[in-house]
Parts: sequence; structure tokens; C-alpha cells
Amino acid sequence: MKILIINKFLKPRGGSETYIIELGACLHQKGHEVQYFGMDDPDRTLGNASNLYTSGLDFHTRGMRRFKYPFSILYSREAKNKLEQVLKDFNPDVVHLNNFNYQLTPSVIYGVRAHDKRTGKKTAIFYTAHDYQLLCPNHMLNSPGDGQNCELCVDGRYQNCVRKKCIHSSLVKSILGAAEGAVYRKLGTYRYIDRIICPSHFLETKMNQVELFRGRTVTLHNFAGNMEVPPTHKKDYVLYFGRYSSEKGMGTLLKACRELPYIPFVFAGSGPLERLAEGVPNIRNIGFMTGEALHKVIREARFSIYPSEYYENCPFSVIESQLLCTPVLGARIGGIPELIEDGVNGALFDSGNLEDLKEKIRNLWNSPALCSAWAGNCGKVRYDTAETYCDKLMELYREELRQ
Repeated sequence: MKILIINKFLKPRGGSETYIIELGACLHQKGHEVQYFGMDDPDRTLGNASNLYTSGLDFHTRGMRRFKYPFSILYSREAKNKLEQVLKDFNPDVVHLNNFNYQLTPSVIYGVRAHDKRTGKKTAIFYTAHDYQLLCPNHMLNSPGDGQNCELCVDGRYQNCVRKKCIHSSLVKSILGAAEGAVYRKLGTYRYIDRIICPSHFLETKMNQVELFRGRTVTLHNFAGNMEVPPTHKKDYVLYFGRYSSEKGMGTLLKACRELPYIPFVFAGSGPLERLAEGVPNIRNIGFMTGEALHKVIREARFSIYPSEYYENCPFSVIESQLLCTPVLGARIGGIPELIEDGVNGALFDSGNLEDLKEKIRNLWNSPALCSAWAGNCGKVRYDTAETYCDKLMELYREELRQ
């Protein structure tokens, strides 16, 4: 089968890029032809045989080019035209969309359907929803101004994005984001997407609130690589690893740490609240870590905390901690409860509730035998590998192509 994967960035960068790199490699290993389309970049590592890509867009640039961006982020003629040439040369069976808004724009969807019209064939269009971009102009279902979760734009009332300046606290950017959402919702552009892959049941539920998406969604939790877990002696600390920011619940967690001075915490990460973490005596801030160094810190923790206060989709940090046999105390919000079996391999607390968080931390810290039992149960948790995920995805591809 021929599969064209579309994503704005074609280099290692974030979660969606890790997804397309590993997915493409697995599909190729299984004998399928895989090519990629997105923005050009000096560090680009993925590509297509036509060697055609869109120009890079930097929304933080200054100078004359920035005045073209209002038009470019609504509709990219360049992306549509170059994609059509790639489609003509490659003639894929499936086009798999990932992050495409703003830099590539939904013009790529029209490019696929124009190709189908010319060739008389039906190309299946799949889309993996890495965030809430088809529901919310700032992709988070969260209002940055007050930090509150917000669903006002889900039903198409995009004026709320403008009123709250939800995109980078900028009125101009919020107007453009709202305009993009309103235009393509009005045109029904996303009706051309055949299947929407949702990494959590929570996200699928949100997508299905919109009639345009209902009946075309399916949940596939993110895949995870196999992790070696050598015999490990647990150490006496509670771990937080990830971004130091308000939406991740760092403010509430820092308050809990201050009010539990006898419990040692280790923080691994970086972000805008980093200085606040450095000012708490019982927090050892070891900074941003990756690879085996991070894995060792996770393995040795008594338990980890995932205190998010916004609608997480399918956070890999929870999966990673479990696969390394460290139970997670997670916030009861978004897709997090789908990953934690409360009282078996971890625990849940009410998101943003300081007293509930403190009580759960205190109880777990005073119950090392329980944490040890949960750590053993984490060793039994199974997520799809890239291979088993690909098998499920291929069945969905074939099912769509048979219709």
C-alpha cells in the first residue's frame, strides 16, 4: 500500500513528529511505500520522491513577510499546488494528515480531492488528532487568560476566541485563528476526512459533539516502545517530570510540596515556572533530562505525579512511568483516567484540588508497601507497540478503501 503522511514539520520536534517518524518507519518495515509532505527546513529528515515542500513559516518573524501571513494561514495555494504534484507522482492509496493548520492549512484536503477528481480514484484521508485543533483555535480547549478549560468554540462560536485573545494573548492572531475555524466549519471542509484517529476516548467524545465529525471517529491510544526495566531499588522521593507550566498543574503541585515539607520531591523538566520550583526546600530540581538518564530517575521514584489541569489527550509521561514500573498519581481530567487503573497501578485525584492532591500524596508516601505492589502491577500494563498499532491502523485503511 502507498501512504503519504502529511505534517507541518518533517523533523524531530515534538509528539506528533515522533509519531509520524515511528509510524512511517514501521509501515515501511511492513513492506508499504511511505512518503511525507510538509514544510521545508534545513533540518528536515523526512521527504518525498518529488522533493516538493512548502516554504517555512515563522509567525514570530519581523519584516514585510509577516504581512502575508494572514492570507497564508487561511489558505495556502503553495501547499495545495505542491501537494497535487506529489500526489500525481506518488499516487498514494492513503493520505494520513497530522498537524496541518496554519502552516499547511486545510487547502491540502482540497488538494487530495482535486487529485481524486482528475484521476477518478478515491484516496482515503485519515487524520490523527494530536490535539483539539479542529475544535478550538488555540488547540487546547483552554483559555490562557484565566487558565480555565473552555469549550465555547466547540459548537462554532469562534467569537469567543477573539474576545478572550486565546492565541498567544494576541487580538490579531486570535482573529485569524477564529476566522480559520469559522471559514472551514462553514464550508464543511472536514467532511472530506474519512476517519479521525483519536488517541483517547475523551477526545473522541469531544469530537463527536460536532455533527460534522460524528460517526467517523475511532480511538487508538498512542503506541509506546518496549522499555527494558532492570532490577531497580526504589529510592525515597516523589517525582514530577515534564513541563513546568500552569496548565500542567505546577502551581497546585508547588503548593502541595510546600505544605508537605517532610516529603522529598524530584523535579525533572523545564518551563516558565522553573524559578518557583527552585525556591522550595524539599524540591530537588534536576532540570531537563532525556533518554536513559531520565528513565533511571523515573524507575527509582516511589511514585510519579501527573497533576495536569487542562484536557490532556493521551500523555506519554503517564505511559512512560508505568512502563518503567513506577505508579502514577494522576489528575482526574481529560484522557488521564483512561491510562490509570485507580487503586491497582496508580491513583487519581481531582484536578486542581490542592487538598485532595495533598491527601493522596501523604497516603501514598506513608504506604511504601502499597506503592511497591502498584509498581509490580505497572509491569503488567500493556500498550500497543508501533507494530501492533500499525496492524490496527492498516486494518482501518483497508476497511476504508473497501467502501
